[in-house]
Amino acid sequence: MASKIKKGDYVQVISGSEKNGKGKKGEVLRVFPNESRVVVAGVNMVKRHVRPSQADPDGGIKQFEAPIHVSNVAHVDPKDGKPTRVGFKTLKDGKKVRVARRSGEVIDD
Repeated sequence: MASKIKKGDYVQVISGSEKNGKGKKGEVLRVFPNESRVVVAGVNMVKRHVRPSQADPDGGIKQFEAPIHVSNVAHVDPKDGKPTRVGFKTLKDGKKVRVARRSGEVIDD
């Protein structure tokens, strides 16, 4: 089955706390389909104390994006920039594409 949210999509966080980024927009960096989670750039930033290792000789306090549940994000409509649901449509050439329900605009390239 085709996924509604993929790496590289532009999404908006629609639920959760202000601390976790409700209302923020960003690009999907990673998708974890088995866990139904996504990592969005600049959203849900967490800090970890990292001990120096061979891979990371500096160590210290590192900040990175933590995954959030896929139900807490929505696609941004390419036409008006507001959150939208995603549907599927089959084109005349038989290709299945994702479509923004709000405007009918094709999301896939």
